Amino acid sequence: MSEQRLGVLGGMGPQATQVFYQFVLDRTDAAKDQDHLPAVILSDTGIPDRTAAILSGDTEGLYRRLLGDAKLLEVCGCTALAIPCNTSHFFADKLQREIGVPIIHMLRETAAALAAQGKKRPGILGTDGTIRTGLYQKECTAVGLEAVVPDPDTQKLVMSIIYDEIKQGETGSREKFAHIDKAIRRSGCDCAILACTELSVFSTYHPLPSFYIDAMMVLAERAVERCGYPLRTI
Repeated sequence: MSEQRLGVLGGMGPQATQVFYQFVLDRTDAAKDQDHLPAVILSDTGIPDRTAAILSGDTEGLYRRLLGDAKLLEVCGCTALAIPCNTSHFFADKLQREIGVPIIHMLRETAAALAAQGKKRPGILGTDGTIRTGLYQKECTAVGLEAVVPDPDTQKLVMSIIYDEIKQGETGSREKFAHIDKAIRRSGCDCAILACTELSVFSTYHPLPSFYIDAMMVLAERAVERCGYPLRTI
């Protein structure tokens, strides 16, 4: 087959993009440089905040920037695109209609992975933008899962870890996450999705039990597979 090349539309945030690429490296069964998947990483830190844009309804500038970045990666010869930002998947299907390169849909792939594992009731830990737009609720319903969102007080803790801590370069509060964990388990969930890439970063500092599935790790695994590279068994 012709050479595959992964395009990474990143910068949302930049640390999450770095962690995503590390996930891709970690999950590729490679013994030397040449065994790894070629990638073009665009870390566009100038993309407007996704939650703020979606909740305000002023999304046109954000969408045009995402589309421009996606087209740039297409011009660079990328054969598949990964967007390591959950909230920006609000635009994924619209973007897909305007470009010729397939976008690996992180949310859809994560819901499918949970359904394949026999899960029934995942908790969704993400930004206000992801929660209020029902992005995961829609994808979970499509595969027979009942998505559960945090209560308002718990959601404030989730947002605080994302915006007050990880996005500011801190490692994140284990105490806050312990409160989140108790609340999501009390709500009867049989698993929970790290549905924000800043929470994926959090999990690299504070390893979490198998109750949590990391959407960005699912995206990394699918990126490796879609580009025809073997997954490392871990």
